[in-house]
Amino acid sequence: MTPISKSKLIRVYADTSVFGGVFDEEFEAASREFFEAVKKGTFKLITSELVREEIQAGPQKVLALFEEFLFIAEIAEITESSLHLQQSYVDAGIVIKKYATDALHVALATVSNADLIVSWNFKHIVNFQKIPLYNAVNTLNKFGEIAIYSPLEVIANED
Repeated sequence: MTPISKSKLIRVYADTSVFGGVFDEEFEAASREFFEAVKKGTFKLITSELVREEIQAGPQKVLALFEEFLFIAEIAEITESSLHLQQSYVDAGIVIKKYATDALHVALATVSNADLIVSWNFKHIVNFQKIPLYNAVNTLNKFGEIAIYSPLEVIANED
């Protein structure tokens, strides 16, 4: 993985679970801190048309939060390249077809040159067994590696 320089703004892809996490007791504190860091300019927020689609099917308060960040977020579009990479993840057995949208989040982040992904999806995205597999497929498809963390791992925990 390419080291991230201190002077470079870290490009972070946030999936749907992070927006929803703001309204979930278990994930609220870290999710809110992540979005505060985005507001302060610590991170360049990247999200996607997929996140928009998923959020539109959910609670209004999550949609309102998503819309609040649209003016500063970069929106990754679903492209032929991201769909091909998604299919490569499925073909490699990283996720089964039923969970292909989780693979599409990783593909969208990768194709949009995010430095890292934040997610609360520990089964299909933030998973120590799957992360090296996603990166192996990225390498085979001539993309860079991507770091994958929960919001709790990227927020500043200073006392």
